[in-house]
Order: sequence, then structure tokens, then C-alpha cells
Amino acid sequence: MIQASNVSLQFGKRVLFDEVNIKFHGERCYGLIGANGAGKSTFLKILSGEISPTGGSVSLENGKRMAVLSQSHNDYDKYTVLNTVLMGHQELFKLIQEKDALYAKPDFSEADGIKASELEEQFAEMDGWNAESDAAALLSGLGIGEGDHFKIMGDMEGKFKVRVLLAQALFGDPDVLILDEPTNDLDLKTIGWLEDFLLNFKNTVIVVSHDRHFLDTVCTNIADIDYQKIKQFTGNYTFWYESSQLALRQRASANKKAEDKKKELQEFISRFSANASKSKQATSRKKLLEKINVDDIQASSRRYPAIIFNQVRDAGDQILEVDNLSAHSEDGTLLFKNLSFKINRGDKATFLSNNSLAISTLFEILNGNLQPDSGTFNYGQTIVKSYLPTHNAPFFDTDDSLIDWLRQYSENKDEVYVRGFLGKMLFTGEESMKSARVLSGGEKVRCMLSRQMLKEGNLLMLDEPTNHLDLESIQALNNALKEYKGTILFTSHDHTFTQTVANRIIEVSPNGHLDKLMDYDEYIASSKVQEQRAALNKQLA
Repeated sequence: MIQASNVSLQFGKRVLFDEVNIKFHGERCYGLIGANGAGKSTFLKILSGEISPTGGSVSLENGKRMAVLSQSHNDYDKYTVLNTVLMGHQELFKLIQEKDALYAKPDFSEADGIKASELEEQFAEMDGWNAESDAAALLSGLGIGEGDHFKIMGDMEGKFKVRVLLAQALFGDPDVLILDEPTNDLDLKTIGWLEDFLLNFKNTVIVVSHDRHFLDTVCTNIADIDYQKIKQFTGNYTFWYESSQLALRQRASANKKAEDKKKELQEFISRFSANASKSKQATSRKKLLEKINVDDIQASSRRYPAIIFNQVRDAGDQILEVDNLSAHSEDGTLLFKNLSFKINRGDKATFLSNNSLAISTLFEILNGNLQPDSGTFNYGQTIVKSYLPTHNAPFFDTDDSLIDWLRQYSENKDEVYVRGFLGKMLFTGEESMKSARVLSGGEKVRCMLSRQMLKEGNLLMLDEPTNHLDLESIQALNNALKEYKGTILFTSHDHTFTQTVANRIIEVSPNGHLDKLMDYDEYIASSKVQEQRAALNKQLA
């Protein structure tokens, strides 16, 4: 068990946490959530001891070991990959070093022999004989092949360093495991491996992640940072979100009787509990949900952007036809060739590729920003495109205020009208007067979404729209695209986003493409599709 008692943290006049009291214990996985700037990563650093609170204390149960996913990616550059993982269990690694140094002595004495015997006993008690094989299994599960296990960390690519550090945190069966954005830079297969690992992990996990599918799969509890406090809720992220939204609607309904509210909440818990019985974490989550008291469900103070995509006009039957498009990257790599498809009205098509540059290039071509090597494409006469690129830096190379920045994209130049669109994306008051140049990554994406709403397109194109967004903005965008009546072309690494929006999957590769009318979960579960994907990848090899 790890416990925070009356923990407070203040930077100047800004209070981040005010007398927080919370316990994390048992075979549970806690998802720590909160709006951008609420202090999620900071609180993990307080728990791990990296940051000292200005008030209160953190205590780890005696005899228990904590492991933390390191965010310092270059700290282990002098060590081998395998040794970096072993260093996750500091006591064991220190013992290994002590043993090795003892056996390496040229004048090994009788006293050294006695000491070595003691060390070997401790080594066996820590299951040291299996340490290297366990570390190697973790690395392999995270996509680090055996050929890389003895490489120096400094020679590893950044995205693979992250995986080694994740293996380090997982190594040695820690009693408390703290993970900050563990799915970053992981592919779908590796995320699935990590989900299964955590589902079988018998100790306490505290995790921060923007991946809702990951949180839904692994979390038994949600710890929500709100008003400088942290409250715990039973269930995964979706349960927390839907229950808090239900409580918010109930609070707004002044005429609803208390008995009716309680009945509605109880019915919600029953429905969600039944659905939970079908999940990976079926047994434990279902039991936890069945114990929930309706009084535990409370409205959140979290603010969500108001994202609404209207269409300036309904599209006709002709949307988009692509015929034999081919393209290479700047370094000459073939991205796709002879790509042909027809988009129909109402399609919400997601594009997949092992190379994200292929999809970005395709979208840039379809928006007239790049020229293909060959092939053509044609839009219907009624089509009004609205495009959200993944690289938006050139749009913000200006000192204009947000009002003036957005005004340039609006036919209606009235300030009140423009402010309304900024307000929907939570830029209110003085926020709307800040310079476009100084925006954070998430703020830039929200501004680009304001621009896209102004366009009122009947064909939306979005390239990794959830990048840099917080959970609240992702949820609002997700809901908006589900409700949108027009046609959508998009790509995203967000599993839940793709699953809940897409009704068509188009996977692009240099040796062909797949085009399926199905949702994302069906696509990745279909054995027939997997055979076809394997055939494409075999051609690539």
C-alpha cells in the first residue's frame, strides 16, 4: 500500500494540491486523470519521491518495493539494454554487481568464499537465477529482439529506449508500479501485450494515460484530480465518464425526484456491470461495480469543449474518387502505389498504415498541397472540404491574437461571432487575446478545430486529430464525429476513437491496400483480414 496524507503542493500563489488524502492498495489498477495542468505527472512524482510536497507526507508500506517508469531517456546510455532492465530491481542488481566483483578477485580468499555463499543465498531468495531470462522475456514482449539485448542503450532509437525503460519498470514484480503514459510509441500489438501483462499483475498499479481503450481495459479504479483534491471512483474511465455525465444531467434537472434519480443511477450501474462481465478484466471489475453505492457517483466539474460540426449544405452522391495514386517520400521510399477507392456519402473511413507518413502524404495530396507521382482524384461538385493536418506549425507563425487569427478564416468578421467559436473551445476572456505564437500543442489543435468548425464542410479530413489533446477534448471530439452526419476521412492511433467513429477501414501499403466495410475491432479480430494483411507484409519483406 502507498498512502498520501494531507499532501499539499504550491508553486508561488498557485495551489496544485490542497491536503490530498488517498490510499492505493491491493490488486488494483488506478487510472489517474485530470484536465491539462491539473498535476497528474506531478502527483506521480510526489508518490515516487522525485518531488517533495510543501505539506503532508507519502508513505510506502514497510518491506514493499516501488517501480517507476523513467522519463529520463538518456540516463542509462552507458549500460546494455539487458542490464538497464535488471537495474529496475536495484537491490537485486546491486547484489549481482557485488557477486561479480567478488568472483573477479584474483586473490579469492576463504572469507570471500563465505561472503559469496551468503550472497548466493540472498540471490536465490530474490529468484536471481531467473532474472536475466525474465528480463529478456519482458524485452521480447515489448518488441525488443534478442539481437538488441546486449546493445548499449546510447545506440538505441528513442522509441525503443522508451520500451526498455518500460521493461525496467515492469521487471521484478514490484509491489507498487507507477506508469506515466506507458503506451507512448507502442504499436497495437505491443499495447495489447502490456494490457495482458497488467491484467495478470497481482500488485498495485497507478497509471496516467490519454489512451481511453487502455484505461478501460486495465483500470479497476479511477483517481480524479479536481479542485486540488483527488477522489477515487470504482470502475474504468468510460464508467467514470458516463456516470459523471449522468450525474451532471441529473443535477441540471431540478424537477426530477430523488427516488427517480436513484433508480436511474442504479439501472446505469447494472447495465455497465453486465457489460463489464464481457471485458478482459471481467471477474474483478464486475465484482467491484456491483458494490458501488449510488452516492459514490458524482458530477465532475470538468469542462469539455463544445465541438459541433455543421454542414454548409448536404453533399450529393458523388463524394470522392481516387484512381491509381502513387507517391514516394522525400528520401525515395515508396509509400503507396496504384491506390484506388471510391468514398460514398456517409462513409466514416479510417486510414491505416505501418508508415504514418503514407497517410499524411495521401491527405496532403487530396488537399492539393502535394503532387502525386501518378494517378488522379476527383471530388463531387457539392463537396466542401475541411482539413485538419497533423503538422500545424506554419498556421501559428504569427503574433496575431487568437481573435484575429481565427477571423482570417471566417466570412463573418464580427468579433462576437468569432469569439463564440473560440469560446466553444474554452478560449474565453483574456485567453482569446493571447498570441497565436505562444500556444501549447493542445491549444493549437483546439484552434484548428475552431477553424474547421467555421468551414462547415460536408467532407471532414483529420490527420491524427487526438495528438496533444487532453482526455476531455478527445472525448468531445469523439462525440462530435459520432454525431456528424457528413462524410469523414481520418487516421488516428487512438483505439477507442477509431472504433467508435469508423464504419470503413482502408489500410494502405506500398504493395496494395485493403478496403473493408466493418468497424475497427472487427477488422483487427478477423482472421481473414489478418491473412490478407500478412500477405501484404510478406510482399514488403
